[in-house]
Amino acid sequence: MDIYTEIILDYYKNPRNEGPLPDATTCAKEDNPLCGDKIRINLKIEKDKKTGKEKISKATFCGKGCAISQASASMLTEKLIGKTPKEIEKITDEDIKKMLNIPISPAREKCAILCLHAAKKALTERGSAKKSAPCPGCKKETASGRPKRI
Repeated sequence: MDIYTEIILDYYKNPRNEGPLPDATTCAKEDNPLCGDKIRINLKIEKDKKTGKEKISKATFCGKGCAISQASASMLTEKLIGKTPKEIEKITDEDIKKMLNIPISPAREKCAILCLHAAKKALTERGSAKKSAPCPGCKKETASGRPKRI
């Protein structure tokens, strides 16, 4: 097995930053109706004490789906922490594919970039009427195999 494939599987089996973020400033959900992948990105945005600029202080995700969608969400949350909203806006779909560092077929591209679209949507909707309610929590999959609520 290729080292990059092993890394993707590790992020899928041992996700980083997965779960609710009770003090999230903003959140957004995206889904891929073709395959059923669902991702919610939760962001805590605070002013940096040194620079006074807004930065992501915490980022989590919850969702369900294939290894590519879940691993890319996990990897992206690590990348978002410490970034400004403007820096996040500059992240491209191509950057996500490079981050994964494995060949991705056109059919799997949407799976890989779903998390980025959710993160950008969270930033866009922050403070808008669409995002007036608190971010809902995430629930782990039950023992019976029912899907996670996102």
